[in-house]
Amino acid sequence: MTHEDVDTLIIGAGQAGLATAYHLTRAGREVLVVDAHERVGDGWRQQWDSLRLYSPARYDGLPGMPFPAPRWSFPGKDEVADYFEAYAERLGLPVRLGRRVDRLEADGDRYLATLSDPTGDRTGELTIGADNVVVATGTFGRTPYVPEFADRLDPLIMQLHSNQYRRPSQLREGPVLVVGASHSGADVAYEVAETHPTILCGRDPGQIPVRLGTPMFRVVFPLVVFAFTHVLSRRTPMGRKEMDEFRFHGGPALRVKRADLLARGVERLPERAVGVEGGRPLLADGRVADVANVVWCTGFQQAFDWIDVPVFDEHGWPRELRGVVDEAPGLFFCGLAFQSGASSMLIVGARRDAAYVAKRIQQRSRTLRRPAAQAA
Repeated sequence: MTHEDVDTLIIGAGQAGLATAYHLTRAGREVLVVDAHERVGDGWRQQWDSLRLYSPARYDGLPGMPFPAPRWSFPGKDEVADYFEAYAERLGLPVRLGRRVDRLEADGDRYLATLSDPTGDRTGELTIGADNVVVATGTFGRTPYVPEFADRLDPLIMQLHSNQYRRPSQLREGPVLVVGASHSGADVAYEVAETHPTILCGRDPGQIPVRLGTPMFRVVFPLVVFAFTHVLSRRTPMGRKEMDEFRFHGGPALRVKRADLLARGVERLPERAVGVEGGRPLLADGRVADVANVVWCTGFQQAFDWIDVPVFDEHGWPRELRGVVDEAPGLFFCGLAFQSGASSMLIVGARRDAAYVAKRIQQRSRTLRRPAAQAA
């Protein structure tokens, strides 16, 4: 087993991790970013083929490098992945790939991360000691959420979580049940309905009133970003009231509207999927969905069980404020939903959150150095 030491370890090379690394390296801090993927941006490459950002390119750049696309276009997932890869390379960010952090624990007043060996040989394991650690593994952690009754469905039913879905051709012939009617569920249901009879079930989370890309959208979107940043924030009573809604429920439909689903023949049911009857999905109203496929657009669950530091609440979320964990000095999070406000779910918000976390790390480093300097 090999051991290394670094001032700040950043876990995750997505937008939050890369932006945090940018600010720290520009401030002269020693940083290492580690990521389990083989390439920077692979988390985006592995999404469904037709996925595009819901925010225009002018809002999708990270600090130091604008997004290379027309300002009001909506980049596809591969464009985003390639941009992140180019960003890390062009700005010289220290990223180490193919290494997954299996455990993070306190080590005195520092932290110790244990990274798996990609070959599976334990002799190749690596430990990294760090004064500061930034957990930037994504908005909802690593684990897709699927209801516990899913394994009781007939094995002949094709089941995919949205993070496994790529294109309609993956699905078997026959009807499709899409579970979860947030923006991802609406997008998937609209796409598969072109080739399969489709049912979309789940609570109606609402929809934004304007169409993406229209002249009105160009007027409204900057106002939305302002509201998501300064009104629906953790500093305001309204923002704190809405925080759980953003963290625990799906957001409104963005690109695909109710009228689009209706026009394509999607059967929209407000009931939730609650169980299994006769090997088929059972809805809350007692209806049994006779389908050949189920796509679970049910989001992700927090999966921070690999962090052996007692800073998590009963829902698995870290007890933090804007990514700073007061109970564990030196431990930070970046890229969380509603980290500072509703805008945290957008790249423009993650960029802002990263700048704040980097600032707090620099403040902490100066505080740690001060006693030694005074003693000298």
